[in-house]
Amino acid sequence: MFDNQKVIVIMPAYNAEKTLRKTYAEIPSELVDEIILVDDASTDNTVSLAKSLGITVFQHQHNLGYGGNQKTCYQEALKRGGDIIVMLHPDYQYSPKLLAAMVAMIDSGHYDAVLASRILGKGALVGGMPLYKYVSNRVLTGIENILLGSKLSEFHTGYRVWTKELLERLPLQVCSNDFVFDNQMLAQALYANFRIGEISCPTRYFEESSSINFRRSVQYGFGVLGTAVLFRLNRWGILHSKLFKNIQSRTQDLVV
Repeated sequence: MFDNQKVIVIMPAYNAEKTLRKTYAEIPSELVDEIILVDDASTDNTVSLAKSLGITVFQHQHNLGYGGNQKTCYQEALKRGGDIIVMLHPDYQYSPKLLAAMVAMIDSGHYDAVLASRILGKGALVGGMPLYKYVSNRVLTGIENILLGSKLSEFHTGYRVWTKELLERLPLQVCSNDFVFDNQMLAQALYANFRIGEISCPTRYFEESSSINFRRSVQYGFGVLGTAVLFRLNRWGILHSKLFKNIQSRTQDLVV
Protein backbone atom coordinates (compact mmCIF):
# COMPACT_ATOMS: atom_id res chain seq x y z
CA MET A 1 0.00 0.00 0.00
CA PHE A 2 1.07 3.57 -0.71
CA ASP A 3 -0.81 5.95 1.57
CA ASN A 4 -3.60 3.35 1.88
CA GLN A 5 -3.87 2.97 -1.90
CA LYS A 6 -3.31 -0.35 -3.63
CA VAL A 7 -0.55 -0.08 -6.23
CA ILE A 8 -0.58 -2.58 -9.09
CA VAL A 9 2.06 -2.79 -11.80
CA ILE A 10 0.86 -4.15 -15.13
CA MET A 11 3.19 -5.52 -17.80
CA PRO A 12 2.00 -6.09 -21.37
CA ALA A 13 4.42 -8.77 -22.54
CA TYR A 14 5.40 -10.45 -25.76
CA ASN A 15 8.60 -12.50 -25.88
CA ALA A 16 10.06 -10.68 -22.87
CA GLU A 17 12.06 -13.60 -21.43
CA LYS A 18 15.46 -11.92 -21.92
CA THR A 19 14.59 -8.69 -20.10
CA LEU A 20 11.82 -9.54 -17.64
CA ARG A 21 14.10 -10.56 -14.76
CA LYS A 22 16.12 -7.32 -14.92
CA THR A 23 12.95 -5.22 -15.07
CA TYR A 24 11.37 -7.09 -12.17
CA ALA A 25 14.51 -6.76 -10.01
CA GLU A 26 14.33 -2.95 -10.09
CA ILE A 27 10.66 -2.63 -9.15
CA PRO A 28 10.44 -1.33 -5.55
CA SER A 29 8.70 -4.30 -3.90
CA GLU A 30 7.98 -2.35 -0.70
CA LEU A 31 5.74 -0.01 -2.69
CA VAL A 32 3.92 -2.41 -5.01
CA ASP A 33 1.08 -4.67 -3.88
CA GLU A 34 0.91 -6.84 -6.99
CA ILE A 35 2.50 -7.25 -10.39
CA ILE A 36 0.37 -8.48 -13.28
CA LEU A 37 1.83 -9.70 -16.55
CA VAL A 38 -0.40 -10.33 -19.55
CA ASP A 39 1.33 -12.52 -22.10
CA ASP A 40 0.22 -12.00 -25.69
CA ALA A 41 0.88 -15.53 -26.96
CA SER A 42 4.67 -15.39 -26.63
CA THR A 43 6.78 -18.07 -28.25
CA ASP A 44 9.54 -17.97 -25.63
CA ASN A 45 9.56 -18.72 -21.88
CA THR A 46 8.08 -15.43 -20.71
CA VAL A 47 5.18 -17.10 -18.90
CA SER A 48 7.21 -19.70 -17.00
CA LEU A 49 9.77 -17.09 -15.95
CA ALA A 50 7.08 -14.68 -14.76
CA LYS A 51 5.43 -17.39 -12.68
CA SER A 52 8.77 -18.36 -11.13
CA LEU A 53 9.21 -14.73 -10.04
CA GLY A 54 5.82 -14.74 -8.31
CA ILE A 55 4.15 -12.50 -10.85
CA THR A 56 0.41 -12.89 -11.49
CA VAL A 57 0.12 -14.10 -15.08
CA PHE A 58 -2.70 -13.99 -17.60
CA GLN A 59 -2.26 -15.54 -21.03
CA HIS A 60 -3.83 -14.79 -24.39
CA GLN A 61 -4.25 -17.92 -26.45
CA HIS A 62 -3.92 -15.83 -29.60
CA ASN A 63 -1.96 -12.65 -30.18
CA LEU A 64 -4.34 -9.69 -29.72
CA GLY A 65 -1.81 -6.93 -30.35
CA TYR A 66 -0.25 -4.33 -28.07
CA GLY A 67 -3.51 -2.48 -27.47
CA GLY A 68 -5.47 -5.67 -26.93
CA ASN A 69 -2.88 -6.73 -24.36
CA GLN A 70 -3.25 -3.49 -22.44
CA LYS A 71 -7.03 -3.78 -22.37
CA THR A 72 -6.66 -7.07 -20.52
CA CYS A 73 -4.02 -5.52 -18.24
CA TYR A 74 -6.28 -2.68 -17.13
CA GLN A 75 -9.35 -4.90 -16.77
CA GLU A 76 -7.52 -7.30 -14.48
CA ALA A 77 -5.89 -4.53 -12.43
CA LEU A 78 -9.28 -2.94 -11.76
CA LYS A 79 -10.84 -6.30 -10.95
CA ARG A 80 -8.13 -6.85 -8.34
CA GLY A 81 -8.82 -3.53 -6.64
CA GLY A 82 -5.99 -1.37 -7.92
CA ASP A 83 -6.17 2.30 -6.91
CA ILE A 84 -2.98 3.33 -8.70
CA ILE A 85 -2.05 1.35 -11.81
CA VAL A 86 1.45 1.50 -13.27
CA MET A 87 1.97 0.42 -16.88
CA LEU A 88 5.59 -0.70 -17.26
CA HIS A 89 7.05 -2.52 -20.25
CA PRO A 90 9.01 -5.63 -19.26
CA ASP A 91 11.67 -4.96 -21.91
CA TYR A 92 13.90 -2.92 -19.54
CA GLN A 93 13.73 0.14 -21.78
CA TYR A 94 12.37 2.34 -18.97
CA SER A 95 13.67 2.63 -15.41
CA PRO A 96 11.44 0.94 -12.80
CA LYS A 97 13.32 2.95 -10.16
CA LEU A 98 11.19 5.98 -11.05
CA LEU A 99 8.03 4.18 -10.00
CA ALA A 100 8.02 5.62 -6.47
CA ALA A 101 8.30 9.19 -7.73
CA MET A 102 5.54 8.69 -10.30
CA VAL A 103 3.19 7.11 -7.76
CA ALA A 104 3.91 9.94 -5.32
CA MET A 105 2.89 12.46 -8.00
CA ILE A 106 -0.45 10.67 -8.31
CA ASP A 107 -0.83 10.49 -4.54
CA SER A 108 -0.28 14.25 -4.26
CA GLY A 109 -3.73 14.75 -5.76
CA HIS A 110 -2.39 17.09 -8.43
CA TYR A 111 -2.47 14.55 -11.27
CA ASP A 112 -4.72 11.80 -12.60
CA ALA A 113 -1.96 10.39 -14.81
CA VAL A 114 1.82 10.64 -14.92
CA LEU A 115 3.99 9.97 -17.96
CA ALA A 116 7.69 9.12 -17.89
CA SER A 117 9.03 11.35 -20.66
CA ARG A 118 12.16 10.45 -22.60
CA ILE A 119 12.19 13.91 -24.16
CA LEU A 120 12.45 15.97 -20.96
CA GLY A 121 16.19 16.29 -20.38
CA LYS A 122 18.44 14.39 -22.80
CA GLY A 123 17.40 10.82 -22.10
CA ALA A 124 16.19 9.83 -25.55
CA LEU A 125 19.20 10.34 -27.81
CA VAL A 126 21.71 9.57 -25.06
CA GLY A 127 19.88 6.30 -24.44
CA GLY A 128 20.17 5.32 -28.09
CA MET A 129 16.82 6.32 -29.57
CA PRO A 130 17.22 6.26 -33.38
CA LEU A 131 17.35 9.77 -34.79
CA TYR A 132 14.37 9.22 -37.10
CA LYS A 133 12.26 8.13 -34.15
CA TYR A 134 13.36 11.14 -32.11
CA VAL A 135 12.52 13.56 -34.91
CA SER A 136 9.15 11.94 -35.63
CA ASN A 137 8.37 11.92 -31.90
CA ARG A 138 9.01 15.66 -31.67
CA VAL A 139 7.05 16.49 -34.83
CA LEU A 140 4.04 14.34 -33.93
CA THR A 141 4.00 15.65 -30.37
CA GLY A 142 4.06 19.25 -31.62
CA ILE A 143 1.09 18.65 -33.91
CA GLU A 144 -0.82 16.83 -31.19
CA ASN A 145 -0.26 19.60 -28.67
CA ILE A 146 -1.77 22.07 -31.13
CA LEU A 147 -4.81 19.95 -31.98
CA LEU A 148 -5.42 18.60 -28.47
CA GLY A 149 -4.70 21.85 -26.65
CA SER A 150 -2.03 20.26 -24.45
CA LYS A 151 1.60 20.96 -23.57
CA LEU A 152 3.14 17.52 -23.15
CA SER A 153 6.78 16.87 -24.02
CA GLU A 154 5.86 13.53 -25.62
CA PHE A 155 2.80 11.38 -26.25
CA HIS A 156 4.65 8.20 -27.11
CA THR A 157 6.19 6.90 -23.90
CA GLY A 158 5.22 3.42 -22.77
CA TYR A 159 5.71 4.12 -19.06
CA ARG A 160 2.56 5.53 -17.47
CA VAL A 161 0.72 5.69 -14.16
CA TRP A 162 -3.06 6.08 -13.89
CA THR A 163 -5.67 6.51 -11.20
CA LYS A 164 -8.51 4.05 -10.88
CA GLU A 165 -10.99 6.85 -11.48
CA LEU A 166 -9.45 7.72 -14.84
CA LEU A 167 -9.41 4.12 -16.04
CA GLU A 168 -13.02 3.57 -15.01
CA ARG A 169 -14.22 6.57 -17.01
CA LEU A 170 -12.43 5.98 -20.31
CA PRO A 171 -14.07 3.74 -22.96
CA LEU A 172 -10.84 1.84 -23.65
CA GLN A 173 -12.61 -1.03 -25.41
CA VAL A 174 -13.26 1.18 -28.45
CA CYS A 175 -9.56 1.98 -28.81
CA SER A 176 -7.37 0.14 -31.29
CA ASN A 177 -5.75 -3.20 -30.51
CA ASP A 178 -2.60 -1.98 -32.24
CA PHE A 179 0.19 0.36 -31.12
CA VAL A 180 -1.91 3.51 -31.54
CA PHE A 181 -3.90 2.40 -28.48
CA ASP A 182 -1.47 4.34 -26.26
CA ASN A 183 -2.12 7.53 -28.17
CA GLN A 184 -5.88 7.11 -28.29
CA MET A 185 -5.97 6.51 -24.55
CA LEU A 186 -4.09 9.74 -23.87
CA ALA A 187 -6.39 11.62 -26.24
CA GLN A 188 -9.42 10.29 -24.38
CA ALA A 189 -7.91 11.36 -21.05
CA LEU A 190 -7.32 14.88 -22.35
CA TYR A 191 -10.82 14.98 -23.86
CA ALA A 192 -12.20 14.24 -20.39
CA ASN A 193 -10.02 17.00 -18.86
CA PHE A 194 -7.91 14.69 -16.73
CA ARG A 195 -4.72 16.21 -15.35
CA ILE A 196 -1.54 14.72 -16.81
CA GLY A 197 1.91 15.25 -15.29
CA GLU A 198 5.34 14.27 -16.58
CA ILE A 199 8.68 13.21 -15.15
CA SER A 200 12.01 12.97 -16.92
CA CYS A 201 13.03 9.38 -17.65
CA PRO A 202 16.25 7.90 -19.06
CA THR A 203 15.71 5.23 -21.67
CA ARG A 204 17.69 2.29 -22.97
CA TYR A 205 17.69 1.10 -26.55
CA PHE A 206 19.45 -2.23 -27.03
CA GLU A 207 18.99 -5.43 -29.00
CA GLU A 208 16.51 -7.05 -26.61
CA SER A 209 14.35 -3.97 -26.05
CA SER A 210 11.06 -3.94 -27.94
CA SER A 211 10.77 -1.57 -30.87
CA ILE A 212 8.52 -1.44 -33.92
CA ASN A 213 10.08 -1.36 -37.38
CA PHE A 214 10.02 1.57 -39.81
CA ARG A 215 6.90 0.40 -41.66
CA ARG A 216 4.92 -0.01 -38.43
CA SER A 217 6.28 3.34 -37.22
CA VAL A 218 4.87 5.08 -40.30
CA GLN A 219 1.53 3.33 -39.79
CA TYR A 220 1.54 4.41 -36.14
CA GLY A 221 2.33 8.00 -37.14
CA PHE A 222 -0.68 8.22 -39.43
CA GLY A 223 -2.82 6.71 -36.67
CA VAL A 224 -1.60 9.35 -34.25
CA LEU A 225 -2.44 12.18 -36.67
CA GLY A 226 -5.86 10.67 -37.34
CA THR A 227 -6.58 10.51 -33.61
CA ALA A 228 -5.61 14.16 -33.12
CA VAL A 229 -7.82 15.28 -36.02
CA LEU A 230 -10.76 13.26 -34.66
CA PHE A 231 -10.24 14.86 -31.25
CA ARG A 232 -10.43 18.37 -32.70
CA LEU A 233 -13.44 17.63 -34.94
CA ASN A 234 -15.28 16.14 -31.96
CA ARG A 235 -14.44 19.18 -29.84
CA TRP A 236 -15.93 21.37 -32.54
CA GLY A 237 -19.03 19.18 -32.74
CA ILE A 238 -18.42 18.35 -36.42
CA LEU A 239 -18.01 14.62 -35.79
CA HIS A 240 -19.13 12.25 -33.06
CA SER A 241 -16.53 9.49 -33.12
CA LYS A 242 -17.03 6.44 -30.92
CA LEU A 243 -13.53 7.12 -29.61
CA PHE A 244 -14.77 10.19 -27.74
CA LYS A 245 -18.46 9.43 -27.41
CA ASN A 246 -19.97 9.37 -23.91
CA ILE A 247 -16.74 10.21 -22.11
CA GLN A 248 -17.53 11.60 -18.68
CA SER A 249 -15.50 14.69 -17.89
CA ARG A 250 -13.46 14.93 -14.70
CA THR A 251 -14.46 18.55 -14.20
CA GLN A 252 -18.17 18.15 -14.95
CA ASP A 253 -20.33 15.28 -13.87
CA LEU A 254 -21.98 15.04 -17.26
CA VAL A 255 -21.42 13.49 -20.67
CA VAL A 256 -19.35 15.57 -23.10
